[in-house]
Amino acid sequence: MEQRIDVAEARELLEENLPTWELREDQLYRRFSTANWRVTLMTTSAIGFLAEAAYHHPRMVLNYRSVEIYLTTHDAGGLTQKDFDLALKIEQTVSWPRRDRDAPDVRPKEWLRS
Repeated sequence: MEQRIDVAEARELLEENLPTWELREDQLYRRFSTANWRVTLMTTSAIGFLAEAAYHHPRMVLNYRSVEIYLTTHDAGGLTQKDFDLALKIEQTVSWPRRDRDAPDVRPKEWLRS
């Protein structure tokens, strides 16, 4: 079984590695704002692929222009390193590329907003 991470350590890990994520009731939380439903579905599919590859499945809430992610390790009864690892992979994948200089010239104008 994975070792639980206490709240103080979780806050430190978030500050160091995942400043766009937050703690909500012993879970990691992130809301991605999207341009439209198509981007919401693509974002959800990307996160689903990463979660399945990690065999660690978040709760996802889909809305027309957003995807909300909640991560916790149920077997451990709270947060573990698995949650932070998957959150980092989600952040790196979904948020890339964020700067215009990193974006391909053919990138659609409608994309993520957060």
